[in-house]
Parts: sequence; C-alpha cells; structure tokens
Amino acid sequence: MKFFIDTANLEQIKEAQALGILDGVTTNPSLMAKEGITGQDNILQHYVDICNIVDGDVSAEVISTDFAGMIKEGEALAALHPQIVIKLPMIADGVKACKYFSDKGIKTNVTLVFSAGQALLAAKAGATYVSPFLGRLDDISTDGLNLISEIRLIYDNYAFETQILAASIRHTMHVIDCAKLGSDVMTGPLSSITGLLRHPLTDSGLAKFLEDYAKGN
Repeated sequence: MKFFIDTANLEQIKEAQALGILDGVTTNPSLMAKEGITGQDNILQHYVDICNIVDGDVSAEVISTDFAGMIKEGEALAALHPQIVIKLPMIADGVKACKYFSDKGIKTNVTLVFSAGQALLAAKAGATYVSPFLGRLDDISTDGLNLISEIRLIYDNYAFETQILAASIRHTMHVIDCAKLGSDVMTGPLSSITGLLRHPLTDSGLAKFLEDYAKGN
C-alpha cells in the first residue's frame, strides 16, 4: 500500500519523506489555508515546493465547479510539474473533466467520493485515483471501511486500473484496516503514519536491551 500524507505543511512532508516510506502528497484548499498559503501565485509555488521534496504524485485540487473552469485550472496545474495529479470533485462536470484529462494522459484524483456508484463512475472516466472519505462517513455513523470493501470488489470484478486512495484517514487503525481490505493508497495526517511505529512492547524491550548492555559494559 502506498503512503501519502494529507497536508500542505512542508516540515511535516519533509519528516515523512525522511522516514523513507512516503509515496506522495494530497492537498486541498482547506489545508493550504491552514498553512496561511493564500493568493494564486503563492499556492502554485507551494505545489512546486512540495513536488521538490517528494518523489511521488502530488494531488493539486481545482477550485472551479464547471467543466471549462476545471480544464483551464487543471491544465495550468499539470504544467507546473510532472508529479502533479489533478484533483477533481465528484460531480458531473468533474467526471467529464476526468475523462478529458485521462484521454490526454494527465493523472487525476476524483475526490469527495462517498458511494460505490461514484467510485464506479470515476473508474469508467479513467481516473488514476479515487478518494473515498472514510472519516467523514464515520462521522455520520456510516461504515467508511465498508465502502472501501465495496469499491475493491467492483474494481477487481472488472479489472479497473483506478487506484483506491483511502482519504480522511483519522488514525492508525484506519491505516491497518485499509491495508487489510486492499486499498491501494492511504492518505492521512503525519500522526496516522508515525503512530504505526509505536508499541509498548517495543519500548520496554528496547529499554531492557539497553539496561542489560549497560550492566555488562
């Protein structure tokens, strides 16, 4: 499973990259605003800065909600760097734009997916990634993991190449559960990745090893 980090914070991206396990980055307007990145020129430059840190795909989201606007924005984003993936909303014009970019060999990430039917449409349009939002479904007492399972079954039935990018990951168990279900990618905060490192038996075992070493040396 690929590990993406969902942030616009350059220091967190560098920390994840330093672990040697980072495969890409996802961002959105909310994450940009959280880091105080405003103004079109600054936002575009920030995408380039992210691409210069990581080796993998970097999702950059369009703001437009109409087909023509998405195409204009998406083409400008794709021109920034070869690693840029155009992030499109799961609406009718977003599906149309996905097909347009797919036909041109430009990678896409269809976001805000909350049903298997939406994921099926994205795959039919040739999306590189589809982003079902687990955490937001959990927030309304709906099983987000079941959605991952449904999409996996459908994609396997028809050999769709679209990758399932589990988004809105909130914690480490989301990561583990998505890996069990066969999600191709997860994207979440740095804490959901570094949390996988921790186990009390590892800590106590290491402490014991060091204590025994100190006694003999």
